[in-house]
Amino acid sequence: MTESFDVLVIGGGAAGLMCAIAAGRHGRCALVIEHASRVGKKILMSGGGRCNFTNLGTTPANFLSANPHFCKSALARYTPAAFIAMVEQHGIAYHEKELGQLFCDVSSKQIVRMLLDECAAAGVRIETNCAVTRVRHGDANFHLDTIIGTFTAPALVVATGGLSIPSMGASAFGYELARQFGHRVLPTRAGLVPLTLSGKHQERLADLAGVALPVEARCNGASFRNFMLITHRGISGPAILQISSYWNPGDDLRLDLLPDDDALAWLEAQQTERPASELRTVLAERLPKRFVQRLCEHWLKSKPMRQYREAELRAVAAQLEAWPLIASGTEGYRTAEVTLGGVDTDELSSTTMQSKRMPGLYFIGEVVDVTGWLGGYNFQWAWASGHACGEAI
Repeated sequence: MTESFDVLVIGGGAAGLMCAIAAGRHGRCALVIEHASRVGKKILMSGGGRCNFTNLGTTPANFLSANPHFCKSALARYTPAAFIAMVEQHGIAYHEKELGQLFCDVSSKQIVRMLLDECAAAGVRIETNCAVTRVRHGDANFHLDTIIGTFTAPALVVATGGLSIPSMGASAFGYELARQFGHRVLPTRAGLVPLTLSGKHQERLADLAGVALPVEARCNGASFRNFMLITHRGISGPAILQISSYWNPGDDLRLDLLPDDDALAWLEAQQTERPASELRTVLAERLPKRFVQRLCEHWLKSKPMRQYREAELRAVAAQLEAWPLIASGTEGYRTAEVTLGGVDTDELSSTTMQSKRMPGLYFIGEVVDVTGWLGGYNFQWAWASGHACGEAI
């Protein structure tokens, strides 16, 4: 048996649901096909179960892409304020945690419930536990063979996400589908992911797992100021997750361990005010004591402040402001929050998200080569790209 629709959406995540809602509101008969047992799994787990659903400061500069201009159109036409209006309309309480990040007060389940209610109001049908076995195109329609039947429509939206968190069902299906219809897929890698250390760096820091400190992480011209967390295998925390999207093996990674101070000026003040105190003592008032001890064992020589000559103090300041950390790799897709790379935006319309190679075929959300920073930006891209696509259809 074959059922016909106006639009088929593969993927019941944030982008797919938003697209179906937008299309349904305009009277299009939409079907969302989700291979998992429920829709919105990443929404449910995000933000520690409270869903960091957008960021008030969203701009195109918060996204990585081979074409940094591609995201501008969709983001401009569906802003954080537009999504917040929907959240408020459904009576969902929320708060700003930091840096423009908005979270539900109670639970991310509220966001999924809101999207399902909007789907119902727009006449959107959702099929879960529905794996796609084959996709064909003919007679101006796309034909999807699934384990529960065949569905057909003139418009097909690929909202299958990326490769991050395979335990939640992530796969390369969207990329394979893009290639099937002649699209280029740019190399993918894990983004917003903890970094791993090896050799001496790992040995020196492993037993400090759990220690956190504020840093400014810098790599390849990008810099992020937030907390770093030392783990058994390497480093994590918001600052490290952010910089990981800009880092590749072999790249120079530097950490400012006193991000709120001019290190040299601060050290000179300490030398004047506390000449008899050891370096490790004064540093321990600004940094975790165990971390300072390790720092002084392997990277800095601790002695009374009065014994440091000007050149030595400058050398200490340089280390504190640009501490070199040699990462060996990342924790990979297993723990990555996003996938960098994906369907080449040069072959998509930035206005409609439609393929330039195959009329009626659309790509939205994480499967596309647009990746946001940590802090709600990727959800905003999902809402914006999904809305742009649904409105166009």
